Amino acid sequence: MSAPTPDAAIPAPHGSARVHEPRRGDCPWCGSARLRNRLRTGDLRRHRPGLFTVDECRDCGHTFQNPRLTAEGLAVHRRAVRGAPRDPATERVLALHAVRHRRRAAARAMLPFGEPESWLDVGTGLARFPQSAREYFPYTAFDGTDLTARVEKARTLGHVEEAHVGSLTDPAVRARLAGRYDVVSMLHHLERTTDPRAELHAALDVLRPGGHLLIETVDPRCAFAALFGRWWLPYDQPRRLHLMPRRNLRAALEERGCVLVTGGHRAAHVPHDLAGLAALALSHALPAPDTPWRAIPPTPFQRRLRTVLLRAGTPLVVAAAAADLALAPLLRHTPFANAYRVIARTPGC
Repeated sequence: MSAPTPDAAIPAPHGSARVHEPRRGDCPWCGSARLRNRLRTGDLRRHRPGLFTVDECRDCGHTFQNPRLTAEGLAVHRRAVRGAPRDPATERVLALHAVRHRRRAAARAMLPFGEPESWLDVGTGLARFPQSAREYFPYTAFDGTDLTARVEKARTLGHVEEAHVGSLTDPAVRARLAGRYDVVSMLHHLERTTDPRAELHAALDVLRPGGHLLIETVDPRCAFAALFGRWWLPYDQPRRLHLMPRRNLRAALEERGCVLVTGGHRAAHVPHDLAGLAALALSHALPAPDTPWRAIPPTPFQRRLRTVLLRAGTPLVVAAAAADLALAPLLRHTPFANAYRVIARTPGC
């Protein structure tokens, strides 16, 4: 996601014809026409205008935004906007998957395979994951790709050696990096791409024979998704476009001749489901926040009331977060686990 910029412009009012592609009648993963609606929701986290639909394939279980945002629509909803509300509780809960101990745990998962010579982190942002992974792999050369210029800042900070701005599926980027890496990591990246299968193939193309692909992603079959509906924080509409069941990802890797070295939910589960529900519900139970796209701004009293009630409700979110952490050792072994990790080895030596 793009880094906040103080000079970001306020997006103009828009209709669905501008920001949405035509609705598709088949699954983007398997091509089946047997779709069912999973939810319709607004932007619960950032309070931006629009209604977004998530469908599920009855055959393969792939879950996707339908109709999908256009490139213009994605840019609007991923861009930070001056004056837009940000509820600190929700933002902190959502950031749990990126905390340092989780990044270090993902890096440690690669220790059994030895020290790689070169490692590419896809969708790296400011390259905090390579920075953490270097604790365990001090002699590895880390590079990064990202859709934004944050990766160039990461290079300036010394977090990566090479910075590549753009998608890994971009023919120029793909050709430049082909066959260069021993490890490619994609941590909570695939769900934000417009074509996750193409991203997967591009990642395999930049790996050397016998290289390893490390993936962590949200599991749409998490039981919390069925219980909470649109209030399940990992849906994060409209920014997450695709959620893939583990069996789909495994089949796609095996089609390319990869061997699944390890795969499961235990290590990848992010304990934030109850806290996310509490934070989102609290934010939307209060008077609506002031936003740049509101025709009539809230009164000073309404603003103060929202601020006071948000602070008063923070202990509820904290209690839910404590429950998440207490239940995590159990839930990560059950259908309530909300994410999974896959490590696959490419064919070759």
